[in-house]
Amino acid sequence: MTTTKKNILVVDDDQDMLEQVSLTMTAEGYNVATARGQEEAEETLLQFIPDLAIIDLMMEHMDSGFALCHHIKKLYPEVPVILLTGVAAATGIDFSTRQGDASSWMKADILLDKPARPEQLRAEVKRLMRV
Repeated sequence: MTTTKKNILVVDDDQDMLEQVSLTMTAEGYNVATARGQEEAEETLLQFIPDLAIIDLMMEHMDSGFALCHHIKKLYPEVPVILLTGVAAATGIDFSTRQGDASSWMKADILLDKPARPEQLRAEVKRLMRV
């Protein structure tokens, strides 16, 4: 459990995934704000400053996750962003941020396949926030 309450923004248009990730992070002691898409998340960011964001890649639009990631990094450059996606498994496309210049256009700190295992998600959140 964390000793200082950190803020996490969770964004996903899939209500089940939104609740699963939110519950996992709340159980770890984080303050969690949720949004069901890019637009709602951008409104939430006007009142909630996250210490980390967990974002679905494909929401209202195919590039909503990328666009939201860019928006967050523009507002808060130091905030780590985790992108969650089922696209890689379904299409075979590798969006790995470890490949060459991918991180320069993607802006995410890490990309995880959906559904992310709770223990994997917890470990990555702790690593990125250095908790």
